[in-house]
Amino acid sequence: MRFVIISLIVLLVVGPLGVYVHRRASRLLGLGLRGRRALSFLLAAGLLTMTLGRLGRGALPDGVLRAMGLGGSTISLAILISAVLLAVVDLGRLIARLGGAALARTTAAARNAVPARDAGAPARAEAPARGADAAVARAAGEPRAPSVAPPALPRRAFLANGAAGSAFLIGGGSAVYGALLGRHDYVIEEIAIPIPGLPRSLDGFSIVQLSDIHLGLFVGEPEMRAAEDLVRKARGDLIVMTGDLVDFDPRYTEHLGRLTRRLAPLAREGVAAIPGNHDHFAGIDATLDALARGGAQVLRNRGRVVGGAGGAFALLGVDDVWVRRQVPGGGPDLGRALADVPRDLPRVLLCHNPVFFPEAAGEVALQLSGHTHGGQVNLVVRPADVVLPHGYVAGLYQRGGAHLYINRGFGTAGPPARIGAPPEVSRIVLVSA
Repeated sequence: MRFVIISLIVLLVVGPLGVYVHRRASRLLGLGLRGRRALSFLLAAGLLTMTLGRLGRGALPDGVLRAMGLGGSTISLAILISAVLLAVVDLGRLIARLGGAALARTTAAARNAVPARDAGAPARAEAPARGADAAVARAAGEPRAPSVAPPALPRRAFLANGAAGSAFLIGGGSAVYGALLGRHDYVIEEIAIPIPGLPRSLDGFSIVQLSDIHLGLFVGEPEMRAAEDLVRKARGDLIVMTGDLVDFDPRYTEHLGRLTRRLAPLAREGVAAIPGNHDHFAGIDATLDALARGGAQVLRNRGRVVGGAGGAFALLGVDDVWVRRQVPGGGPDLGRALADVPRDLPRVLLCHNPVFFPEAAGEVALQLSGHTHGGQVNLVVRPADVVLPHGYVAGLYQRGGAHLYINRGFGTAGPPARIGAPPEVSRIVLVSA
């Protein structure tokens, strides 16, 4: 039901934008009736297949649903981006038109303010002369000066059409790029973070972070192989999985268990994992069971000691903040996790949503999070910077003496596309401070 409601909201937003894009494209291309109908069919089919691809599970084979969802989402994303860019173009045209009208009024007012004795007399004297000259020329039978045909398209209209055409090209091209290439443009991000009190024996200890995999219709075996290869290349001492591991279909928890079994041997300290909000959507019990069967240590409001007698730090994990709104007394419980470890150890916290950082900053040296996808679709600007709480979107942040690192995630949520936010595997190197 949750995703039915979300899909309806998306349709209510993107549908009117599709009408706007259709009208602007029809006008720009000069489409006739058949062309307008064909474009209407294309845009409507995109919206419909995007919805059916998400909600038709069980009724159609996954391959069909995947193709429908990918194609429909690409068209819908192209509509959204094109509509935003077109709105900027149209706003610019409106401002230019209003500015031109205001300038014309100002100029006319200035001309009317000139005193008659300064400007009127010469004008009256010259007018008859010009009229007489014209009459003489006509009487003499001289040919009139040839009239110049106005340009087919005024400069301002040409520029406006060029800008609108660019909006369509950028919208469609970026949507196709994000769906076919951008969501698979994986990178390994490496960053060193100072940890006060970290034993010298653990200086250089590396944590490989994998977050927001969203195993499901658009993230399957090829993406799992890519994740395994990247984690192997990162060569970490510990692997952590920071939530939203399954998208929303509990059938894919089996994939999660298989991936976890393949990752566990790649780090000497094994795999630790926490849930995210999508893991609760998919079914938290099935998700955590798959992680446990795959060999991961689940830190849901729990803690563990990493290291030994020669030096150690506390690794803590908490439940997702979304649970607070659903279950009284549920959600992250940092105090319970701290009770599992000695109080004098430096602490690294796994928490899916970075919004928890202000609450945890006084208790931990480092928080590793995901959830934001780095905005996922960032064309020129990153809207998430002004939308997300505290501006926590991607990368490293600091509050007091504590650090927060936000992984951009590995998979996708919503449209299966990434633009300006490449999927990542993080290699966090702990250094003594």
